[in-house]
Amino acid sequence: MNNFLLKHQVLRSPLQSATSLLLFLKPQAHQVTNVCLSLFISKMSGHEDVDSENTGVDGIVFYDFDDSPPYAAPAPTEQEKTVAAKVESAPIISSYNDKIRPLLDAIDKLRLLMVMKEGIQLPTIVVVGDQSSGKSSVLDSLAGVNLPRSQGICTRVPLIIRLQNHSSPRPDLYLEYSGKVVPVDESYIATAINLATDEVAGNGKGISNTPLTLVVKKDGVPDLTMVDLPGITRVPVHGQPENIYEQIRDIIMQYITPKESIILNVLSASVDFSTCESIKMSRQVDKTGERTLAVVTKADKAPEELLQKVTADDVNIGLGYVCVRNRIGDESHEEASREEARLFQTHPHLSRIDKSIVGVPVLARKLVQIQANTIARCLPEIVKNISEKLNANVSELERMPKALTSVADAMTAFMRIIGAVKESLRKLLWRGDFDEYPDGSSKHGTARFVEMLNQFSYELHNCEESDPTKDFLAEEIKVLEDAKGIELPNFLSREVFLRILQRKVERISCTPIKFAETIWDYIDGVVMAVLMRHSEMYPQLKVSTTRAAHNLVQKMRGQSINRVKEIVQMEKLTCYTCNPEYMVEWTKLMNQQDNFTKNLNTGPNHMWMPSSVMVEGFGHIAVEHLRHHSCILLQQAFDLKMRMTAYWKIVLQRLVDSMALHLRYCVHNLVNNNMEEIVNELIGPDGHGIEMMLVESPAIAAKREKLKKSIKLLKESKDVVAKVMDRIASYGELAA
Repeated sequence: MNNFLLKHQVLRSPLQSATSLLLFLKPQAHQVTNVCLSLFISKMSGHEDVDSENTGVDGIVFYDFDDSPPYAAPAPTEQEKTVAAKVESAPIISSYNDKIRPLLDAIDKLRLLMVMKEGIQLPTIVVVGDQSSGKSSVLDSLAGVNLPRSQGICTRVPLIIRLQNHSSPRPDLYLEYSGKVVPVDESYIATAINLATDEVAGNGKGISNTPLTLVVKKDGVPDLTMVDLPGITRVPVHGQPENIYEQIRDIIMQYITPKESIILNVLSASVDFSTCESIKMSRQVDKTGERTLAVVTKADKAPEELLQKVTADDVNIGLGYVCVRNRIGDESHEEASREEARLFQTHPHLSRIDKSIVGVPVLARKLVQIQANTIARCLPEIVKNISEKLNANVSELERMPKALTSVADAMTAFMRIIGAVKESLRKLLWRGDFDEYPDGSSKHGTARFVEMLNQFSYELHNCEESDPTKDFLAEEIKVLEDAKGIELPNFLSREVFLRILQRKVERISCTPIKFAETIWDYIDGVVMAVLMRHSEMYPQLKVSTTRAAHNLVQKMRGQSINRVKEIVQMEKLTCYTCNPEYMVEWTKLMNQQDNFTKNLNTGPNHMWMPSSVMVEGFGHIAVEHLRHHSCILLQQAFDLKMRMTAYWKIVLQRLVDSMALHLRYCVHNLVNNNMEEIVNELIGPDGHGIEMMLVESPAIAAKREKLKKSIKLLKESKDVVAKVMDRIASYGELAA
């Protein structure tokens, strides 16, 4: 509260009111602007003696007009006394000189432009209260006109009330809604508002979030803009929807949540403030109460405990209270004003309340002061937000593709898309450049290829066929026995070796094919994602382009799998390697043959027959199933086993290398050569396929139009605030 406004502070003259500006200065970016704004308001109000020392604490300019230090106001000049005397005679004192109007008009123009739909929040006095709390009576006292009043819900839409002090003896009133401006005679204002409400919200008792604007230009009214919201009711009456409370709550929360909103909470003197729904809602968004001012209505209906209620402040109203008397029956505004003054002067209970917190004129002065303070605090941020939003929308519009009007334009755009797709795929699948997808690791193709290739190698080397200890020599012995013939003894036939090799390769043949399928599934996903990203501005192309790309990938997938099958078949067809590691490994393994045969038959100490024998490279091998075979057969089987073991390592490594090279070859063809097939399929044999690009997507057209309207609105808004800021800057230069 100390950083916003002192509770119950009342300005003693309109000129002092003009200089009573609480200005929150940001220490860097907006400091100069806010100081200029302070000087501007002071100069416009006719009070130019702004003490620069008052800006020295936390960047705050604050004038207090109580006599107690440290905020002592300068004594009013004779000119101020003369002006104050003139203004005091008005029904409701206008707290600012007419020249201050540009600041308030700028905010009102921004509101009319509906800049809030762009996410730009404006300083707003929001009037809330429970049903029949006296909201309408307070507002028509401030406006000096007869607003709709009833026992039930009388405000069914947000009513924006713009009050402007107008020197002309004849009031100027009009309503703005649904794009219309309707002049209204003062005596029929309530009827006109009701008719406009019916047009916007429908006949009956339902509510709507579509606002009406009432402009009142009248001599003696305060310069204010307020938003009156529907009164809160929990129990729907006949003709109201069952969820009337939720509808009203949602509208109120929408308006009071922004930190720029000032909440004018209207409370009836006859109720317990802590039980009021409006208090509960305002405390949800303004826990400290620094944005809430309370107006206590119907003071004459429950005067006994009113003083205690407003001084105790059990509900934490940061901006203080103002007690007022409602206009009764057919009283004129002048009669109501006199009765209110008399009531708070003579009533035994109400006269004890400090005069600085009673009466509609006090309320008007406080609201004008709060409004100016809030505008001063928020205006630099509004300027900044409008500029940022405008720049963002302009950039987004520039990034959107231009509407295509000819086949040549469409072809150029299409080739640009294909070129961009090819370059992105080269980065992801070939070069390992991931700048376009820094966080999309799933699309980092070269890295994922290595992972998949390592997994393929692991599966090959750890499959059952790659375990040399299983049924040691059993398969070799069986094949040798099946291959017996009339031939020289101890002769190892090539066909025996090849038969075992073919069986082993056949058993692992699914693994390379599965690897190829996995690779192409991944490539298909990356190609589709990249293509969708680069063609997102042309939705009419997405279906046909993705279909053509999918067809290309499937075609290459089929060719690739056939090639993998050929590689597997080559390994089955013959056995060959020029890798010297084969002979080195075979020789190393065969050096254990004599020791293996000796231990198999007699054991290491010639004392017992072991159940297993240690073979280097294999570990402990179970051998009991081998003892009934002849020594010659075992020697042949051991030789065959060692040859196959040495050669199988070559086969597995060759399969991994072949798949890696084949993968790189396919990716190279895809990103450099075969993408042209997408172009050919889309254009078609007659060359008319590209014409589909000329039909722009409704969603893209709507987005472009929305951006254009937003940019136009923001430019107009920027012009509005620029004019005001220029004036502020000029006063800053004069002050300097």
